[in-house]
Amino acid sequence: MKTEVEEENVNLLLIDNMASVVQDEDKCRDVGDKGQLAEVPDLNLGELDLTSDEFILDEVDTHIQANLEDELVKEALKTGVDLRQYSKQVELELQHIEHVSIKDYIKESQNIASLHNQITACDEILERMECMLSSFQSDLSSISSEIHTLQEQSIAMNIKLKNRQSVRSELSQLVDELVVPNSMINIILETPVTEQEFLEQLHELNNKINYVKEQSFKETCACVDVQDILDRLKIKAVTKIREFILQKIYSFRKPMTNYQIPQNALLKYRFFYQFLLANERHIAKEIRDEYVDTMSKIYLSYFKSYTSRLMKVQYEEVADKDDLMGVEDTAKKGFFTKPSLKNRNTIFTLGNRGNVISSAELEAPILVPHAAQRSDVRYPFESLFRSQHYALLDNSCREYLFITDFFMVTGNSAQDLFNVILGKTLTMFLKHMDTYVSDCYDSIAIFLCIHIILRFKAIMAKRNIPAVDKYWDTLLDILWPRFEYILELNIQSIRNTDPQKLGSLDTRPHYITRRYAEFSSAIVSINQTFPNEKTNTLLGQLQIEVENFVLRMAAEFSSRKEQLIFLINNYDMMLGVLMERASDDSKEVEGFQQLLTARTQEFIEEILSPPFGGMIAFVKESEALIEKGQLEKLKGEEGRVTQLVRGFASTWKQSVENLSQDVMRSFTNFKNGTGIIQGALTQLIQYYHRFHKVLSQPPFKNMAVRSELINIHHLMVEVKKHKPNF
Repeated sequence: MKTEVEEENVNLLLIDNMASVVQDEDKCRDVGDKGQLAEVPDLNLGELDLTSDEFILDEVDTHIQANLEDELVKEALKTGVDLRQYSKQVELELQHIEHVSIKDYIKESQNIASLHNQITACDEILERMECMLSSFQSDLSSISSEIHTLQEQSIAMNIKLKNRQSVRSELSQLVDELVVPNSMINIILETPVTEQEFLEQLHELNNKINYVKEQSFKETCACVDVQDILDRLKIKAVTKIREFILQKIYSFRKPMTNYQIPQNALLKYRFFYQFLLANERHIAKEIRDEYVDTMSKIYLSYFKSYTSRLMKVQYEEVADKDDLMGVEDTAKKGFFTKPSLKNRNTIFTLGNRGNVISSAELEAPILVPHAAQRSDVRYPFESLFRSQHYALLDNSCREYLFITDFFMVTGNSAQDLFNVILGKTLTMFLKHMDTYVSDCYDSIAIFLCIHIILRFKAIMAKRNIPAVDKYWDTLLDILWPRFEYILELNIQSIRNTDPQKLGSLDTRPHYITRRYAEFSSAIVSINQTFPNEKTNTLLGQLQIEVENFVLRMAAEFSSRKEQLIFLINNYDMMLGVLMERASDDSKEVEGFQQLLTARTQEFIEEILSPPFGGMIAFVKESEALIEKGQLEKLKGEEGRVTQLVRGFASTWKQSVENLSQDVMRSFTNFKNGTGIIQGALTQLIQYYHRFHKVLSQPPFKNMAVRSELINIHHLMVEVKKHKPNF
C-alpha cells in the first residue's frame, strides 16, 4: 500500500510540473501576440555581441562567409526563402516536437515510476550484497593470516625433520662403523684366510679401522670404546696373513716346483698385502723383501741352468777367425782337421736359419735341452738365443704384471722393483753374451740375434711392458759392433785375396763369389723388416770389393772371351742367388743386373767376331762413311763385298751351330746360355740386315753378287731352330 501511494504522489507531482511549464509558455506567447513588452533580462552574447568594443569588425566577414557555406543556408538562399519566416517555421516545428515529447513522457509516467521503484529496490539489494562482501573480505583476511602462520610452522617442522634425519644418518653410520659384531670377531679369529668370508670380514675390518682413525681426529669419544678390540683383531689378522703369504713364498723354493702356480694363487689374495701395507708397513716390507730375495735366486738359478744346458745342444763346429769370405777352401785342411758334421751350420748361407725370425717360430715354445740331447738334435746359436730370450721375455712380462698388481707399484717404482728381482739374471745374460760374442765370427747368427731382439722389443711394446727395454738396448750395443767388425773382416779378406794363390783357374762361378751372393742375399732379406743404414753401407763396401775381386780373377785369363765367360758366369750366379731372397729393386740386384747386361753384350760381340767379324767390320765402316756422305770411298770395295757375301752364304749355318754349342759349353746356367745364344743370333740378324742396307747403296746396288744374298726371313726361320722350347 505504501508503494502504491508513493507512485501516485510521484505521478501527481510530475503532472503538476508539466502543467505549469505549459501555462508559462502560453502566457509568454499571448503577451508576444498582443504586442505587449515584457521585461527581458540582459543577455550576455559574448563573442556575438556586436556592440562590444572587443568585437573585431575584421572577423565579421569571416563568420558571415562560414555561415553562408552551411548546407541549410545554401538551400534556403537558392529557394529564395525569407530567413525570418524560415526561422519562425523552424521554431514552431521545434515547439510541436517538444509538446509531442512531453505528452509521450506523461503517457509513460507510470512505467517511469515503476522503473524508479525497481532501481530503488536494486540499490537496496546491492547495498546488502556490499555488506556481505565486506564481511567475506574480512573473513578472507583472517584466513590468509592463518595460512601464513601454518606455512611458517610447516617450514620450521621441515627444517627440524631434515636436521633430525641428518643427525640420524651420521649417528647411524657412526654406530654401524664403530660396532664390532661377534660374527666378525669369530671369523677373523677362527676361519682360515683362504675362505671367502674371511676376505669379506677383512675388508670390513679395514673399513672400521680407517673410520676410527678418521673419527679420532675429530675427537669422537666413542672411538676409545672400540679401539682396543679393533687393535686385537688387526694383530690377529696380520699374523694369519703373514704366515699364509710367507708359506706361499717358501713353496717357490721347493725343487721342481712350478712357481707360477702359487704366484697365481697369491693374486687372488692381493688385498692381503694391501691390508698389511695400510696397517703394518714393516710386515709388508718383510714380505716384499722375502719375495724379492726368493724370486731373484729362483730366476738366476733357473736361467743359469737353462743357458748352460742350451749351449750343449749347439753345433759343435762354429765359425772361427779363419772362416772369412776371402779365405780359400783348402786353407784350413790339414792332418788334424775334423771331418764336417752332417748338420753343420753353414757360415755364409742362410738356408732355413731365417725361419727363426718368422712369426711362427719367433713365439714358438722354448727348446727343451734334455729332449734335444736324447734325440741328438743340434741347433745354431740364433735358435738357442731365441729360446733363451723368449723365456726371458715371457717370464719378465709375467713378473712385471704380478708385481704391479700384487705390490701395487707403477712407473719407476715398478721398474726398480723389477730390476731388484731380475737384475742378477740380466747381468748374467749380458756376461754370457759378451763372452760368447767376443769369440764369435758367425755374422749371420749375430745379425739374426739382432733382429730377434728388435722383434721382441716390438712384442713387449705391444704388451705395454717396459721392464727390459734397457736390457735390449744394452744387448744391441754388444751385438751391433761385433757384427760390423766381422763384416769388415770379410771385406778386408776379399780385398787382400790374391787370385794367383787360389789354385787353378776355371770359368765357372767362383766359390768366393758364391759365398758373397749367399751372404749378401741373407743379410738383405733379413734387413728388410728393420732396415739399418750402417748395414747397407757395409754391404755396399762388400759389393765393391767383390766386384773388384771378380775383375782381378778375370784378368788371370789370357783371352778376352774367357774373361767375359768368367764374369758372366759369376754375375749371373750372384744375381740369381740375390733375386731368390732380395727384392728386385735392391741396390745389389740392380748393380749386378747392369754389369751382367754390359758383359753379355760385349761377349756377344766377341763370339760373333771370329765367324762374322769381316762382315761386321765392313758394316760399321760403311755406315760411318755413308753417314759422312763419303760414298766414293766405297767404290773400291766390290771384291771385298763379293768375298763377304759368298763366305757368309757358305759358312753361316755351320758357324751358328758351332757358336751355339760353344756357348752352351761355356755357361753353367742353361737358361743364361740359351739367352746369350738368342741375343747373339738376334744381333747377327741385325748385322746382316744392316749389310743388306749397305749393299743397296749406289756403289753396290748394281752388283750381281747381290742375288746371292740370303733372304732375311729365311735366315730368321733357320735361327728360330736354335730357340729353346721352355
